Amino acid sequence: MEGSIFTRNRSVPVFIGVLTLLALGVTVLSEAYGTGALSVSFTKVLGMTLCLCLAALAMDLVWGYCGILSLGHFAFFGLGGYVIGMWLMTARTETIVRASLEGAVIPPTEAEVSTATALQIFSVVGATDWPWMWAVSDSLFLSLVMVVLVPGLLALVFGWLAFRSRVTGVYLSILTQAMTLALSLYLFQNDTGLRGNNGLSGLQNIPGLETIGQDRISVWFFWASALVLGLAYVGAAWMVSGKFGNIIRGIRDDEQRVRFLGYRVEGYKLFVFTFTGILCGVAGALYYPQAGIVNPDEIAPIASIYLAVWVAIGGRGRLYGAVIGAAVVSLLSTYFTGGRAPDIDLGVYVIEWVDWWPVLLGLGFVLVTLFAPKGLGGLVDSLVRKDAP
Repeated sequence: MEGSIFTRNRSVPVFIGVLTLLALGVTVLSEAYGTGALSVSFTKVLGMTLCLCLAALAMDLVWGYCGILSLGHFAFFGLGGYVIGMWLMTARTETIVRASLEGAVIPPTEAEVSTATALQIFSVVGATDWPWMWAVSDSLFLSLVMVVLVPGLLALVFGWLAFRSRVTGVYLSILTQAMTLALSLYLFQNDTGLRGNNGLSGLQNIPGLETIGQDRISVWFFWASALVLGLAYVGAAWMVSGKFGNIIRGIRDDEQRVRFLGYRVEGYKLFVFTFTGILCGVAGALYYPQAGIVNPDEIAPIASIYLAVWVAIGGRGRLYGAVIGAAVVSLLSTYFTGGRAPDIDLGVYVIEWVDWWPVLLGLGFVLVTLFAPKGLGGLVDSLVRKDAP
């Protein structure tokens, strides 16, 4: 196929244009650089929504294009958050410890600072020593490397074991869900070294930026989330627009025929599974500093199921559809569960949207499945075709 990715995939320039306009709009309306029409909390919501869109984009690659219904990809998302969260907690706590010991008659040694830092972090679960998994938490560079390596290695090992055994279909989905459940239950234990069900908190306080307000930091994270989402979209569009995309769509539609044509199906599936696991890890590393906390609930199987629902509502097999689905559902979830939607008093019963939101989400999924099987992205396609000359 000839031409650049911008000509081969017409959604790319449109997507980048919309994302750029959104970034400019948020900047102009933000409290830090603009009119202040957007609160800091809502700016963070928009930034987190872009991170969820990145995770949905990864899910669409692995499910919509390659046909692997993974019910465990949010585990990679959570792992990315835990890895960057360990650095954030270590650096911030060490700063606090050094400040408290600043006036000591005898200056503390590095070993004493390290011991005091560990006590501050792990005393909540009755521990005082550094767990082995925190070995690189004092280095930002190594932590960023681990954001890629940890989810990627887990996806690589799991995928290699599953695909070499030629596990497919619903059996593979169950295995991915079992992996997520096992990881979640493991993290709930206090002796895992990750503070059990307390999780990692205070992640919004970025070390070295203590004098900078959250109004500016929230916009910076929004920019970073938009940049990574844009780059990932261009990369994903490039992958699915060429020969590689044709092969993985062939695997989705008829795996045996692609295998008989001489392609190493397992290798393609393993690459897509690992690559999308890394994308989810990066998304999580951007998401949780904006959310402020990560705990084992974030890795529960229901989160990965929600991810699949977002992609289905948005339109499986359409990159922009997955992004639209994640954005719409995420923002609606914030509205209905964040206390913004007024409760409805029916006299004999009060509809509280916090409790009814899962019902609305399930109903929306059913309606889209029945009346718009191509999802919201399919509706966009129909509108574009109608407007075409």
